[in-house]
Amino acid sequence: MSAAHRKPRQRSLTGPTARTAATLALASAATATALDGAAHADPRLTPSQVKAKVDRLYQEAEKATEKYNGAKEKADKAEKKLGSLRDEAARRTDRLNTQREALGSAAAAQYRTGALDPAVQLVLSSDPARYLDNAALADRLGTRQASAVGRVQRELRQIEQLRSEADGRLAELRKRQGELKKQKKAVTGKLAEAKRLLDQLPAAERAGVGAGAGDTGAADRASRSDSSRDMPSGALPKAPDSRTAAAIAYAYNALGSPYVWGATGPNAFDCSGLTQAAYRSAGISLPRTTYSQINAGPRIPRSQLQPGDLVFFYSGISHVGLYVGDGKMIHAPNPSAPVRIAPIDQMPFAGATRVA
Repeated sequence: MSAAHRKPRQRSLTGPTARTAATLALASAATATALDGAAHADPRLTPSQVKAKVDRLYQEAEKATEKYNGAKEKADKAEKKLGSLRDEAARRTDRLNTQREALGSAAAAQYRTGALDPAVQLVLSSDPARYLDNAALADRLGTRQASAVGRVQRELRQIEQLRSEADGRLAELRKRQGELKKQKKAVTGKLAEAKRLLDQLPAAERAGVGAGAGDTGAADRASRSDSSRDMPSGALPKAPDSRTAAAIAYAYNALGSPYVWGATGPNAFDCSGLTQAAYRSAGISLPRTTYSQINAGPRIPRSQLQPGDLVFFYSGISHVGLYVGDGKMIHAPNPSAPVRIAPIDQMPFAGATRVA
């Protein structure tokens, strides 16, 4: 083979040449990493941008919260019904066992006495008249026994039906529990993201996020700083009836309580949990979710609002407050803002309902 066709021999890098090549490679890698990091780094958001993003996350979390509340309400009902079905099946099973024992005793007694042909028993009887009386009694007992067997059969069918229905309720409960898990994950994820954004802000700027325009929560919390947490009756808006007045008083008494998603009081609330608890204190049962509470009474136009009406917001009916007059409501806003008084034009108005 000629020298012209030989493959050039590769020389290994050593000494200064190797060090130079390594330095260039490291520099190139560092530049690429820096560029890649810059491409994926979150841009520095202004406080107003953070507020807008946090508000959106809170609204999305509230939608998921109401779905969670609805799924939990249905899961609780399914669990209660399942328990009732199981209790009824257990009671019927006990009754069935008692009837079976009675039938078993009767069958054993017949076996012990032997089953002679009735004609033979009549011939052998020393007292035919008495025998005929006993035969009639035995016939009646046989009829009762047949009736007992029929009752046992009916109990068996009913118990099977109960167990089949319980299986259906169990499947429904598991479905609801799966929905609970899904919505809980959605809520906690959005709230965690909102907290991460808020943590990027200085404390002074963070305090204003989530409060909402025209918020009067600080003043209202200061006005009820006494240990009894009661508002003076003269400070409450005039209510149309005593039950509405009780609901409004409860809401005023809750001012300053923390927002906790899924909570219905007495020390923490989410938005629909607050309105439910307020009317529960007045002896009125409201559904658990915003999209159910809006159907708890007749719809009221905004121009005819009166204290005690429920006011709803956003197109998905995901937020609710208790109207207290003068264009204001008491509501549980979000995790960064406790129960407070706020203008109803602070959010997109969706409708109102009169409960009492």
